[in-house]
Amino acid sequence: MSIWGKLAGAAAGFAFGGGPLGALFGGVAGHYTIDKLLERDGEEARATRDQLVFTVGLIALCAKMAKADGVVTRDEVVAFEQVFKVPANEAQNVRRFFDQARQAVAGYESYAEQLAHLFKDKPGVLEDVLDALFHIALADRVIHPNEIEYLESVSAIFGFSALEFQRIRASHLGPNASDPYVILGVEHDISDQDLKSAYRRLVRENHPDALIGRGVPEEFVALANEKLSAINTAYDRIAKDRGLT
Repeated sequence: MSIWGKLAGAAAGFAFGGGPLGALFGGVAGHYTIDKLLERDGEEARATRDQLVFTVGLIALCAKMAKADGVVTRDEVVAFEQVFKVPANEAQNVRRFFDQARQAVAGYESYAEQLAHLFKDKPGVLEDVLDALFHIALADRVIHPNEIEYLESVSAIFGFSALEFQRIRASHLGPNASDPYVILGVEHDISDQDLKSAYRRLVRENHPDALIGRGVPEEFVALANEKLSAINTAYDRIAKDRGLT
């Protein structure tokens, strides 16, 4: 079953353990017997929980980001549906989540804080969320300064340093407009050996198999190819300048 099919089922309520994301899900899915669902355990159940938390958290943060430029339209929802290939029969459910999150009293900070807590031992997942948010922000090929401020704030809540945010940002805004060293998150005076090690680590962390391994739904894995392209291009530029083979 696709992540969208799982999202549509009320049984997904067990994933959030309360908090603003649980309230968001409850407001859309209605009543669910959380006590019984919390008894579920095992690798498959944990993987499903991670996937659902990732998806609902991302939808919530995307919905709040839609307000960042001061104009709330349906375009952001359409962009999300197109980027993540939401099936037509599930689009209405996703839109209900967007509308519920946009209208919710809870601010984006509360959603980001809950995600930071739930994935505190999986920083890679939190970076995956930021990657997806950047992808949506750039869906119209224009990124508003308020959106950058929003993304920087979410990044800080997730526990990323200013340097780490610059690396993530640079990987999305393009190597032609950014320092390739920033894209790789390394200093200009890094040794050739350490440069190669940093590059290989980033490639491993952003490989599609790595994303699936840390609980990211397959529907979102396509984002890894875009980021890998930026990483490879940045490394190739540096390698050419240094005469590396």
